[in-house]
Amino acid sequence: MSSCCSNKEDDNILPRKKTCPANQKDYVLVKLKTILHHIKNSWDTELKKQGYYFCNDPKCDVVYFGEDGSTIKKSELRTKIYNKEKDNDLLVCYCFGVSQANAKNNSKIKDFVVQQTKLGNCSCETSNPSGRCCLKDFP
Repeated sequence: MSSCCSNKEDDNILPRKKTCPANQKDYVLVKLKTILHHIKNSWDTELKKQGYYFCNDPKCDVVYFGEDGSTIKKSELRTKIYNKEKDNDLLVCYCFGVSQANAKNNSKIKDFVVQQTKLGNCSCETSNPSGRCCLKDFP
């Protein structure tokens, strides 16, 4: 029996890193489903079947880029990217709604996020625009 959620992307055949066409730096692969959770009107956007990469450079307007050089910029997302903006109210942990200011002012928060992550209660792959765990980004 087939499930709509069982479609696995074959990341093994895609390059793990590619160079951002805007800033010429290398960035890591991100899953298509991550992008679909953050792009505005994903139903109106045609994304090719290719590798996409997450650019976390605060000086670069590009957030995602494809193997073919196509780009998705900050203005095309419905999510604000914490490391691309200067605002302490932006989220550092998208799974549990923790802002940078919250994390700086309450030491219990990081412990909570660590515990929930260990229990598998996070949704980093889709909630975090990078598709990765936020713990390395905590202040």
